[in-house]
Amino acid sequence: MRAAWYDRQGPAAEVLQVGDLPDREPGEGEVRVRLRFSGINPGDTKKRRGWLGSEMPYPRVIPHSDGAGVIDQVGTGIDTGRVGQRVWVYNAQSYRAFGTAAEYVVVPDRLAVDLPNEVGEETGACLGIPGITAHRAVFADGPVRGATVLVHGALGGVGSLAAQLAAWGGATVISTVRRTDDLGQLSGPGAERAVALDTADPARAIRQYAPDGFDRIIEVAFSDNIDLDAAVAANGAVIAAYATRTDRPDFPFWPMLFANLTIRLFGSDDFPIEARQQAAIDLTEAARTGHLTIPIADPLPLEQVADAHEAVDRGCRQRILLTIPE
Repeated sequence: MRAAWYDRQGPAAEVLQVGDLPDREPGEGEVRVRLRFSGINPGDTKKRRGWLGSEMPYPRVIPHSDGAGVIDQVGTGIDTGRVGQRVWVYNAQSYRAFGTAAEYVVVPDRLAVDLPNEVGEETGACLGIPGITAHRAVFADGPVRGATVLVHGALGGVGSLAAQLAAWGGATVISTVRRTDDLGQLSGPGAERAVALDTADPARAIRQYAPDGFDRIIEVAFSDNIDLDAAVAANGAVIAAYATRTDRPDFPFWPMLFANLTIRLFGSDDFPIEARQQAAIDLTEAARTGHLTIPIADPLPLEQVADAHEAVDRGCRQRILLTIPE
């Protein structure tokens, strides 16, 4: 099979290779997916770079956890009726060596989710890491119908999906972007009530949309925004953070204590299995019914995997995909 891989960590252009590797066969409880698209996330490029001192977990890594394609083989114990099904794949390279940057990927059956005919494979390849992270951030503390939800970084992969999922779940959504010039790039639920954080008094601007404060706050820059979050949170609110700019952030302990706030931190590789499965169900349904829109750049061929990684590392706001050759 054609595949991209690396045998050591480092810059994309130096370590990523493309060539032929042996085809993989599914074992017990597994399915093999003939991939059409491989989705790339910042977590994939961080693993390749050795972010935070991480080391090679395996002698060789085929990167990427997200993808979409068609099941072409099943292992023992799996219904043969799954052969031929369109699916989207998540967590393919989570605690495994071989991900979706290849013609074939083998995953446990539950990680290959049926993809409805109404949803394109390009969209399916974008649902995994950002979608499940967004779902967990929005719904980990229960339903949001009737709640007010503040989503920071609504132009990002997770933030955009969090805003859409919160609206799909019945919440009133207010979103933020870093700069005033970014407001025009918002679309969907995130654009209806939005604030730029470079305004003179962002807390006041945000509070105008929710005078009683926010029930949930979805946070992409915990260290930068925590004082702002404390100022706009309702009593008993949850601040759900999946990223930070400073490794050891400070926060206003006493005001947050008296407001009875909860800080919830998320690491997508280690979400509970049940939470990931529910996220997969909900993401598929929201996409099927037209409630999710994902901006996707023109997919690049597998041979340009290094260029694709560099685009992700530059912070491209569109999702980056690889097309897998027939």
